[in-house]
Amino acid sequence: MSATLEALVEDPSVIDDKGGPKVAFYRLFTKIWNSIGVNAETQALDPDMSADVRLASLTPKPRQAFLLVALEGFSEEDAALVLGVDVANLRALVEESGRELATEIATDVLIIEDETFIAMDLETLVEGLGHNVLGVARTHTEAVAIASKKKPGLILADIQLADGSSGLDAVNELLKTFEVPVIFITAYPERFLTGERPEPAFLIAKPFQPAMVSAIASQALFFARNARTRKRQAAH
Repeated sequence: MSATLEALVEDPSVIDDKGGPKVAFYRLFTKIWNSIGVNAETQALDPDMSADVRLASLTPKPRQAFLLVALEGFSEEDAALVLGVDVANLRALVEESGRELATEIATDVLIIEDETFIAMDLETLVEGLGHNVLGVARTHTEAVAIASKKKPGLILADIQLADGSSGLDAVNELLKTFEVPVIFITAYPERFLTGERPEPAFLIAKPFQPAMVSAIASQALFFARNARTRKRQAAH
């Protein structure tokens, strides 16, 4: 961080970037960070590592893409500018980070979505990360029926469904019998904010960016697993 500030003092023009000052700052910081050899090293993932240490164990550039999108909230375009790649490569990096994490957090996913093409896109996306799709539900009733056969490890849910039923209501019903991380992907975010909603849950507005869904899905599963590990350790 100090090296980044020193570089800014020496040459303030480095923040004159088409992505704005924040993008320019992160781009400079990332460039300096990657120039230090030790930051390019990786280590094997260990189940006993803390969440922060295990994130640091990911391959450097996919890890940076994941953190920029999932934790720093950059758009795909701005994250790509920070890393000096195009959007297609940025998406590939985020998916790579998801696949690395999925070696230990691969799970069954329930998709609650009434729009066929969006459901297909989500199915392709999560399968590309190494997960299995239990099924796609178009209604509240279908969601409950699928989950009654096998409990999902992750739910991706729209809120407004085909028959007028609510994906939010379906999720709340499911969470009465088991715990699972949930990501709501909706064109009606205000309905999530004003309704009875599960905590914690993630919210992504439509139209969504694929890299954002990939990153948030990996983030939700990763930290859910870490939370379960801490509970088990506390119980012993």
